[in-house]
Amino acid sequence: MANSMHVTLKKISAVGFEIVNPSGNAVTIDGPPDMGGLNTGMRPMEVVLAGLASCSAVDVIHIMQKQRQPLEDLTVEVEGERADTVPAVFTHIHLRFVGSGKITLDKLGNAVKLSMEKYCSVAKMLEPTVRITHESVVTAH
Repeated sequence: MANSMHVTLKKISAVGFEIVNPSGNAVTIDGPPDMGGLNTGMRPMEVVLAGLASCSAVDVIHIMQKQRQPLEDLTVEVEGERADTVPAVFTHIHLRFVGSGKITLDKLGNAVKLSMEKYCSVAKMLEPTVRITHESVVTAH
């Protein structure tokens, strides 16, 4: 398969898992305590939010570099609203990008918009079924 990716999931506790990629990098995922989870990892739906935030953050950093904007720090706060039915899919996700450095809000906002609307693969995959909104903030460094 062209452009294929591979990870391996291994059960490590009642509903806890370790996921490893071919480079040996691991992520721990755990289910909720009422299902036997031990709170040793992120929940699967939190990983979806983390995937969206990190995918976009990589884009934003790259775009800011191309715009010659010295982004010193970047935090992405993500809030996901889920349906009250099973499956409890995300219905709305809001991302708040907080950047610092000698950057302009206009350039950061443009980088975020480009990522979310054009480049972020996770956003493009989610957007047919999830309303995704975003905002950008620049703080003093």
